[in-house]
Amino acid sequence: MYNPTHFKMEEGEVLTLLETMSFATLVSLGEGGLLSTPLPLLLDRSAGGTRLIGHVARANPHWKRFDPAVPSLAIFQGADGYVTPAWYAEKQKTGKVVPTWNYVTIHAHGRLEVVEDAAGLLDIVTRLTDRHETGRERAWQVADAPADYIAAMLRGIVGVVLHVDRLEGKAKLSQNKDEVDRAAIRAGMADVLTIP
Repeated sequence: MYNPTHFKMEEGEVLTLLETMSFATLVSLGEGGLLSTPLPLLLDRSAGGTRLIGHVARANPHWKRFDPAVPSLAIFQGADGYVTPAWYAEKQKTGKVVPTWNYVTIHAHGRLEVVEDAAGLLDIVTRLTDRHETGRERAWQVADAPADYIAAMLRGIVGVVLHVDRLEGKAKLSQNKDEVDRAAIRAGMADVLTIP
């Protein structure tokens, strides 16, 4: 990804943000070209490295057709929004302004692994569920459903683990503008983005 220094996020910032970002597009090279699948992924650093875990429907050809010798890419899109030239002070002075787009994105590159065993799948869906049910007054747990039903559901999915070897984070949030313009953009985008 094109990532100028003033928009580049440090690895610690990226990992912190990945704790809150859950939905990604997984892209892999496969038979006939690129494969892409939108899916929730969970950051997992418990095994000594950085991994992203999730699952796809067994009917999804992505897990069968990707080339394991070529790295895959998970793209997380954060908040984004259009920046109108009307917000810039320069518009009134010279008119020499153009629109842009502010956004946050994370790219995770790595080796994709498939998980098909029932215990591994149960671990993945349990961890994903626990993560997204946290904070609810009456959090649902995988164990709340009948065991035979869960076993049948697990047969319909395949786990995916992206073993991350490179993370890139970009926060294009008007850091290249002066404080007057940044304040105007913050005010204009108050409901869209939080700009530092």
